[in-house]
Amino acid sequence: MIAEFRENHFHSHDGLRLYYRDYGDRTGPRTPLLCLSGLTRNSNDFHEFALRHAATRRVICLDYRGRGRSAHDPDPMHYEVPVYLDDIQHLLAVTHIRRVIVTGTSLGGIIAMALGMVIPTLLAGVILNDIGPDVKEDGRQRIAGYVGQAVHVPDWTAAIAHIRKGYGAAFPVMDDAGWKRIARGTFIETAAGRGLALAYDLNISVALREQAKVALPDLWPLFRSLRPLPVLALRGALSDILTADTFIRMKREHAGMIAVTVPDVGHVPMLDEPAAETAIDAFLADL
Repeated sequence: MIAEFRENHFHSHDGLRLYYRDYGDRTGPRTPLLCLSGLTRNSNDFHEFALRHAATRRVICLDYRGRGRSAHDPDPMHYEVPVYLDDIQHLLAVTHIRRVIVTGTSLGGIIAMALGMVIPTLLAGVILNDIGPDVKEDGRQRIAGYVGQAVHVPDWTAAIAHIRKGYGAAFPVMDDAGWKRIARGTFIETAAGRGLALAYDLNISVALREQAKVALPDLWPLFRSLRPLPVLALRGALSDILTADTFIRMKREHAGMIAVTVPDVGHVPMLDEPAAETAIDAFLADL
């Protein structure tokens, strides 16, 4: 049986051992996909998405430093976009990838926009998943409020119950399989075998809370760097991060952008909703 993906590691400029999954054919002619997750998430979130597209192209899914199976950073102030950009450049160097389509969810979308500014020749296209140049403040503070709070549960049943309680409003029509998927990307079995813990370094909150004390920098110049590129933007209809007004302005700023609202979901769409899959398949068809 052929493995669904290859598990690999590389080292960052400061020596951290970082993990990524490598799906699909490394030598195929189609432009590879690079999947970048949300703030506390990891490569597991993109598993089904990667399998869907691995038949036609290579798909790389990264665990940022401090997430999933990547090493934690001893300096929590390194949990910031400029450092992630450097890590991604190292990842692309070791995978010999010179041009990609980035699928960026939440934080991953901000990183995608930053890549458009600092390495514009890298990008062949961008999929922004429920993120834009303006981040709604109450959603931003909601995230800052829970990140870094330790959670331990005894088993996967309890993990799923915890996730449903916390995110039920964002996913009112989520089925049991969907909740299980989210839980699998949220928790990890502890080394001591004593239940499950969150699958990220709780010290991410140190940098995040410092950043939350001040207004976000103006991200519109980063978004405008994507104007020469094909862009698909997805917005959860119930999102408390990407507002409808910001979505409209994004379309004005990038006339060629494809804008799709995913019904009955908040922050963030899982990319397997019919509206999301249809839009993504059409977007990728010629890339």
